[in-house]
Amino acid sequence: MTSARTYEIRTYGCQMNVHDSERLAGLLEKAGYERAAAEAAPDLVVFNTCAVRENADNRLYGNLGHLYPAKAANPDMQIAVGGCLAQKDRGRIVEKAPWVDVVFGTHNLAALPVLLERARHNQVAQVEIVEALQNFPSDLPTRRESPFSAWVSVSVGCDNSCTFCIVPSLRGGETDRRPGDVLAEVRALVDAGVVEVTLLGQNVNSYGRSFGDRYAFGKLLRACGEVDGLERVRFTSPHPRDFTDDVIAAMAETPNVMPQLHMPMQSGSDAVLRAMRRSYRRERYLGIIDAVRTAMPDAAISTDIIVGFPGETEDDFEQTLQVVRQARFANAFTFQYSKRPGTPAADMTGQIPKAVVQERYDRLITLQEQIAWDEAKRLIGRPVEVLVNATDGRKDGATGRVSGRARDGRLTHVEGSALPGDIVTAEVTYAAPHHLVADGGITAHRPWRGTGEPAPAAAGSAGLLSIGPRPA
Repeated sequence: MTSARTYEIRTYGCQMNVHDSERLAGLLEKAGYERAAAEAAPDLVVFNTCAVRENADNRLYGNLGHLYPAKAANPDMQIAVGGCLAQKDRGRIVEKAPWVDVVFGTHNLAALPVLLERARHNQVAQVEIVEALQNFPSDLPTRRESPFSAWVSVSVGCDNSCTFCIVPSLRGGETDRRPGDVLAEVRALVDAGVVEVTLLGQNVNSYGRSFGDRYAFGKLLRACGEVDGLERVRFTSPHPRDFTDDVIAAMAETPNVMPQLHMPMQSGSDAVLRAMRRSYRRERYLGIIDAVRTAMPDAAISTDIIVGFPGETEDDFEQTLQVVRQARFANAFTFQYSKRPGTPAADMTGQIPKAVVQERYDRLITLQEQIAWDEAKRLIGRPVEVLVNATDGRKDGATGRVSGRARDGRLTHVEGSALPGDIVTAEVTYAAPHHLVADGGITAHRPWRGTGEPAPAAAGSAGLLSIGPRPA
């Protein structure tokens, strides 16, 4: 009997890509593949790529180069490249790396098993890029990373036109799922043991535009609050332009919606925001933060910031620092601007020298790290509720610490015994910029109600490598 072919998926970029990789894993396993064991050489390597930053290209082609000796030694091995960079570069990938077997785009994930078989049969690379979404990808089989936490897509694509971003041209305009379909998926996940969902979209709070309901996202959050057994609801990422008071009210009034908000700012300078075509200004952004904190005083707010956008002056950058000081973010994903061919910003005058960008970036990091630390230290002595996602490495998880996310999203290490999926409460004893420690013992413990068995075609690790969020 011939053993099943094995696969490994390497994921770069945003949470949308992570969820797409879960779908790719589900498709491959439905086609008879098995996930490669740790340290074992897989028969198939799939790269799910990002195109947001320049080093995404360098990382992909570097990794493809590292795989060439393995491919040369084993011609039966296959390499596939999908995601945003595949949508952008298309045939250029096999020109630069002719040992790649399949290139597929963001709109035709479902074609991967067929393309692999065709490439193997014809001994010719298969490049298939579809220009527009035909079927919403949530209909695809999925092998989730976690049996108790799941992504749920509410929309795909984006109607914004930020001058630095290439994503709308690669993922297309916004397409929203009907609320009933979203809630049906949420209920099915909860029935399978999931206790936490994260609602995903390029711009979640413009959800409803496709069917003419500008209040649809707030309604969806409230509806999630009525799903029995759903402990936690998160979402990412909203755009400040579309952030409405009804969403803030829904967050504050729905107990299982977590007091956490990731809202990209990109710059604190109105001039730079205008050049970025971000359609809001600093006062609007700060007003949203004030409203969120009035409704939810303990909310943790994080953001994305780009340093060195073309034309950014020292005064523009200082305005960004001022907003950071005022907003007091729990965390900030900071990026040095890099040109993306095909975006308006790539052709703008006033490109900033690398040394200047690096110096500003370092100053921003230093400031934000101190603010994050100060904000975290405010939690010392307070109880936190943590959804455990990792133990200390022992098979029984019986000693040492367990780790997970607090309600506000902070990584928290808790002294005591619990298993992944359990929800525990403990008092914070130490705080660092990017994590909390609760070594005073567990004071409350709700064991995970799941079976511990993988849900059909929907649970377990897919061997994914996630590399941070992208600017939105």
